[in-house]
Amino acid sequence: RGMMLLRINALCIGYSGVQVNTVLTLAEMLNKGVIPIVPEKGSLGASGDLVPLAHMSLVLLGMGEAVYQGETMTGASAMKRAGITPVRLTAKEGLALINGTQAMCSIGALGIHDAEMLMKTADIVAALSMESENGVIDAMDERLQDLRRQPGQKKTAENMRRLLQGSKKITRQGEKRVQDAYAFRCIPQIHGISRDSIGFVRDIVYREMNAVTDNPIIFAETQEAISGGNFHGQYLAMSLDFLGIALAELANVSERRIERLVNPALSGLPAFLVKHGGLNSGMMIAQYTAAALVSENKVLAHPASVDSIPTSANQEDHVSMGMTAARKAREILFNTTSVLAIELMCAAQAIEFQGSTGLSPAMAAVYRAVRGEVAPLESDRVLYPDIKACAKLICDGVIVKAAEQIAGSLQ
Repeated sequence: RGMMLLRINALCIGYSGVQVNTVLTLAEMLNKGVIPIVPEKGSLGASGDLVPLAHMSLVLLGMGEAVYQGETMTGASAMKRAGITPVRLTAKEGLALINGTQAMCSIGALGIHDAEMLMKTADIVAALSMESENGVIDAMDERLQDLRRQPGQKKTAENMRRLLQGSKKITRQGEKRVQDAYAFRCIPQIHGISRDSIGFVRDIVYREMNAVTDNPIIFAETQEAISGGNFHGQYLAMSLDFLGIALAELANVSERRIERLVNPALSGLPAFLVKHGGLNSGMMIAQYTAAALVSENKVLAHPASVDSIPTSANQEDHVSMGMTAARKAREILFNTTSVLAIELMCAAQAIEFQGSTGLSPAMAAVYRAVRGEVAPLESDRVLYPDIKACAKLICDGVIVKAAEQIAGSLQ
């Protein structure tokens, strides 16, 4: 659906050389819910996303396969049942439909939307972990951030100060310890560059969503057709690799905070955040899961854009691998969501050993949101439903909404 929408948008700019009816039919398919079945693999990201866009376009011609009203069927059947007449292509239209970056761009656009929500969530979850550990707020001092001059760092620290405002659990430098470990003390620096990176990628994806990525490009006013390289996906390939790395680092530092919460030598809390540790394993295996996801992210974060392989008898001798970058970034996003869900679950559990009295108003709201779905862990039980519940709270925006209702809109 994202590919269809973005291709319609690109064709409407008016430099692709297609019939108006072709664009209108594609829009009718989208509006009536005729969704082509497209394989996620097979695009090199140069000459555009040829394979995915070709599968999308087959249904437009009454070929291929599609899903309509929840049922998988031939493209011809889907078009007939929806009352849509397939298109008969004229000169240039085949190229106009399949030359472009809309497959990788649609995945990237959806990923950026979710990544921006996840970025705020990472700050919120980290703040709850800081509360449970009586973290030192001095590291968030505005003056420190101003001296570093990095915008993402300053925004993160401001978020943390607002989220923790009014807390009776947070400490000052020297009250309980001089300084925290890096996973807490360096939240502005670590989260900050991920925040800036997501913003950088967002700008590239936004421009690409509204770009002409066809070839050749038709200039009607001068009656010229100029062959260029606007289909090449290098912009998206490199930026989506960057997005994956930015998200992977959020998971990296989240898992380190989880370790500090479950390790009694570091937290001063009961081992694995459960009473009667000899009889119960508590959150031990949840930390295993977080560690596994973080390690998988490290493999997935290897850049796809540094690879290239020549095709088309060496005429297309450099390709972007942008679709691979997009798919990897999406998988890292899913993994990072689960890691943050585990940290959220562990932070709420850690609060149980001190009581929720004294939490900042924003963190109290987040704690209540978690406890509305996940009960405290008194003894061992199956934990995957709890992890899924916390992940759903994150994906549905419940955690961000709970915090922002008190702390105001986060950056």
